[in-house]
Amino acid sequence: MLMKKRKREDAEINGSSMADIAFLLLIFFLVTTTINVDTGIGLVLPPPLEEDQEPPPIKERNLMNILVNSEGRILMDEEPYQLNEVKPRLIEFIKNPNSDPNLAENPELAIVSIKTQRATPYRIYVDMLDEVMGAYKDIRDEASRANYGVPYGSLKDDSPQQQQIKDMYPKKISIAEPDQN
Repeated sequence: MLMKKRKREDAEINGSSMADIAFLLLIFFLVTTTINVDTGIGLVLPPPLEEDQEPPPIKERNLMNILVNSEGRILMDEEPYQLNEVKPRLIEFIKNPNSDPNLAENPELAIVSIKTQRATPYRIYVDMLDEVMGAYKDIRDEASRANYGVPYGSLKDDSPQQQQIKDMYPKKISIAEPDQN
């Protein structure tokens, strides 16, 4: 007696729950993933002037005008500079160690004005702003090391020591409206 071989059914994997599993994984990753949000450039802006209030007078000597043109060239008081020359020039302008009549009278009166044109490359603008912030950081670090023996960043936030350094070298940066051209 010969037995007939029965055909076996092909083994199948039940795929009906695959969509459910994929959906649950999608929800899990959406819930657990953190999304980095660009915070932009953090600056503290001064309060707006009253409509009838005139801006305070500023001596031309105490104002460092920086223009970043549409080609990415940097002009400081109408003289061309390279990006790596900006920080030393700003430190000299703010501190004025030799009492030069062309530099700021004292650090409390020094104002750095940054102006761009509409077509200025954003990367150059940010690099320029970094150089200005870096100049103030270096000046404050030097003063903190001289007075307290530690860098400015090591001082406790809102401590009297930190406030004294801020008062010695206040960060006065004016970001002017870009030109139309």
